[in-house]
Amino acid sequence: MESNISRIKHLLFAENFKSQLKEREIKDGETEVVEGVFDGENMIDRSSKKYLVPANYASKSKLVCGDVLKLTMPKDGPFIFKQIGPVERRNTVGVLDEADGKYYVVVDNKKYNVLLASITYFKAKVGDKLAVILPKDENCDWTAIENII
Repeated sequence: MESNISRIKHLLFAENFKSQLKEREIKDGETEVVEGVFDGENMIDRSSKKYLVPANYASKSKLVCGDVLKLTMPKDGPFIFKQIGPVERRNTVGVLDEADGKYYVVVDNKKYNVLLASITYFKAKVGDKLAVILPKDENCDWTAIENII
């Protein structure tokens, strides 16, 4: 039941932001540029194609669901993500928890997924109190860690 709810929320989230995105663009025949919306782990473009955002970049940049990203894909080079449209955010406090090998931050009795890269970067442990960032419109199951309190 919980996974179905999560899946439905994910679909609604993606649909809400597609209208903000530009179509694919090819520059000088060598580089493709795509805009998409961050969903907590991936960038989703207008056609619902997913591009995995490197966890270290998402963690370091403190990306939250709804942030608009631009992906530049050179024909012969690495993918380059850039945040071009941050959503409104709110800061709050939560506690790190773990269940079945997955980490969560519990805020007001709700569990939010968190990137493992953030946990390892901050060397956070279960039970740690964390300053976290959520999108102001809480239509997401992911949070970004600001710091350990």
